[in-house]
Amino acid sequence: MSDEEEHKCECPAGLPGWMATFADLMSLLMCFFVLLLSFSQMDVMEFKRLAGSMREAFGVQAKINVDSIPKGTSVIAQEFSPGKPEPTPLQSVMQHTTRQDMPNLKQLCAQQVQQALEEECTAGRSSQIGDLLLDKIKQLTEATENDAISAAATLQEEVRSNQVEVETRGRKIVIRVQEKGSFQSGSAELEPEFFDVIDKLVGILAEVDGTIAVEGHSDSVPISTSRFRSNWDLSAARALEVAHALFESGEVDRARFSVGGFADTQPLVPDDSPENRARNRRVEIILQQPLDDETKKEINQARQQAPDFLPRDQLSDFGGLNPDEIF
Repeated sequence: MSDEEEHKCECPAGLPGWMATFADLMSLLMCFFVLLLSFSQMDVMEFKRLAGSMREAFGVQAKINVDSIPKGTSVIAQEFSPGKPEPTPLQSVMQHTTRQDMPNLKQLCAQQVQQALEEECTAGRSSQIGDLLLDKIKQLTEATENDAISAAATLQEEVRSNQVEVETRGRKIVIRVQEKGSFQSGSAELEPEFFDVIDKLVGILAEVDGTIAVEGHSDSVPISTSRFRSNWDLSAARALEVAHALFESGEVDRARFSVGGFADTQPLVPDDSPENRARNRRVEIILQQPLDDETKKEINQARQQAPDFLPRDQLSDFGGLNPDEIF
């Protein structure tokens, strides 16, 4: 071949231009799949469900007796620095497949082959019991709230004039009689105009079952008269005066009542202003609605299986329950 022919057939040096783009694309794809592998996590629960379904579908009957937990080595930790290859336990259903008559995951709790699953099942049962107890408490408290709404409707005028307040605490209905309109300052004799309110209170108490506590409260300003040596005497005398007024009609059984005076030991608001002291001077009529024997039994059974669900210090507000009585 002549020199002229060799010059005409000379090929360009180097690889074609598309090879660089192709190599970059392959490198990016490899990095992408490595990242996918490094981020991937196996959902053990879904894997067990899938394994159970596959076993039922294809009739896998093999028994595998495993003496130790299977272990594997992380590919990412082994191949990439600064990772350190360490054996990791494989949470696989195969290590627990010792009985072929337990076909699905729902029966694993009965097997008690894995402590974590057993604890999960126990927590699920406690949650169901707690939900049932919550529903029962909700129904009872809603009934109490409805009774309190009826009482507030009966005392609508007094509530608007701030003579009376009505509230609920669990299964308790609290009717709070303020000093305004009921007693003169430093006196334990009911005002004549207040006896109309007493008649309404008697009607409310006669319609609703439960025990009745009449409690007198005062402010922190000391009192010392010929009749009352201290606020203890005044608060107790006011509570007793209201109780006697409720007894007078005979419509409410006296055996339902208890009477007490608390002076300034249980203030509603800080006793630091004339307005707050006026609010603290009050007589509270607390109607504690009872629980029937069947409801007590249901709550008792639920409490035995979920003892921390309803704290013992809340039992006094809910149904008048004595922690030492039924729990």
